Amino acid sequence: MKNITIIGLGSMGSAMASVLLDKGYQVFVWNRSFDKAEGLVQKGAQYVPTVSEAISASKTSIVCVSDYAASYEILDQLDVRSALTGRTVMQLSTGSPQQARDLEGWILAQGASYLDGAIAASPSQIGQPEAAIFFSGAKAAYDGNTDIIESLAGYAPFLGEKVSAASTTDLAFLAYLFAAYIGFFHAARIMESDGLEVNGLGQLIASISPMIGDVMKYESEVIHNEQYDKPQTSINTCMITIELLQQQAREAGINDDFPVFAERMFSRAIQAGYGNEEVAALVKTLR
Repeated sequence: MKNITIIGLGSMGSAMASVLLDKGYQVFVWNRSFDKAEGLVQKGAQYVPTVSEAISASKTSIVCVSDYAASYEILDQLDVRSALTGRTVMQLSTGSPQQARDLEGWILAQGASYLDGAIAASPSQIGQPEAAIFFSGAKAAYDGNTDIIESLAGYAPFLGEKVSAASTTDLAFLAYLFAAYIGFFHAARIMESDGLEVNGLGQLIASISPMIGDVMKYESEVIHNEQYDKPQTSINTCMITIELLQQQAREAGINDDFPVFAERMFSRAIQAGYGNEEVAALVKTLR
């Protein structure tokens, strides 16, 4: 039975502890208050009263707290720093690329190895094939914990020893996701304005999501290779659709913030002379 320590029992930390218990691990847990650990203890986890004892209980400790500031507050104690020597810290708290760099330096100074992770999943998805966690940092730490990592997420790539890669990739994904949220919510208003059911739109998006993924993959290759001059979908063509979105919003009397924003972005690209280039050329206006 392999030991693993989890520091922080919010919804995500608790979900990870529960999944690892189900997978047969001996799970040691620490949280500021015992009440969040009680259910896990009943399930077989071992509650440890101090952070230093929790870290000493396992070769690897997963830290999953609110942010990096909370991580420092927990770890930057004399007895904890001593316990870190020779251990691995897997940081799964939310943070920026620079915070990952800074914490890596601090952890290494304590004689420990460091693996930074960014969770792209909800607590209910942890342990499922659809869960994603991005990792970067010490390759040896990743390789030595692949069994634990694979227990937590169906998609858990190692993005390299540049420790900021996981956080950067996560933020890039979230930028895409939040833009999709905004577009979908405007799409919901379009459906409602014609008396159509929004859940049908959700099912449609789920059905064609592989095609959307292929489109994004293609556009990423266009940007990577800087080959915008043979468009499959030009910026000018996209502008026709954006104008239709604006027209529909006027006719239906719905909020037009989204199409107005899009029109401003695409107009800037056309004014810069990119109208006949692949839609990915829009990225040139963001540089």
